Amino acid sequence: MVDESVIAAVAGLSVTASLPFLLYGAWIMIDAETVTWNVLTHHLKYITVGLLLTTVPILTWMLPRILGQLTGDAVIHAFFGLQAYALLVFALTGIVRILQAKRNADAYNDPDVDIDEIHENMGHWRSRLRVGVAGFMILWICAWLTGLYRFYVLHLVPLLS
Repeated sequence: MVDESVIAAVAGLSVTASLPFLLYGAWIMIDAETVTWNVLTHHLKYITVGLLLTTVPILTWMLPRILGQLTGDAVIHAFFGLQAYALLVFALTGIVRILQAKRNADAYNDPDVDIDEIHENMGHWRSRLRVGVAGFMILWICAWLTGLYRFYVLHLVPLLS
């Protein structure tokens, strides 16, 4: 059977590899002057890869082991991770409404449409999206850093001793 340290390293590398995809996916949207359907799908390709690289190790390796490792740093790591995903869900409540409104107004095919005039709640939905995505990334980085610390303490320190 494969040593747990090897599995931990693979999980950590997968989560670490997701960061450039998440950041570049965010940059695509920040850099776009007008969000067309092509810009959105290009953005979603990177975000999907980033989320898969993070979520698969969480669901297949980290979550099944969390109850057996309820130390302080494990709880902090899990707290940051759960809060990050909670904010991602919060962001999705905004993005779903934005997508619906833009689709109904044909704003993906007509880039001259002022997004704030499509629906009276557009500003609120965009705020949800911004807060959720920014919060997700901040808490994701906190979870990632605490995960790196846990990897160091659980897997590298015993090797060095």
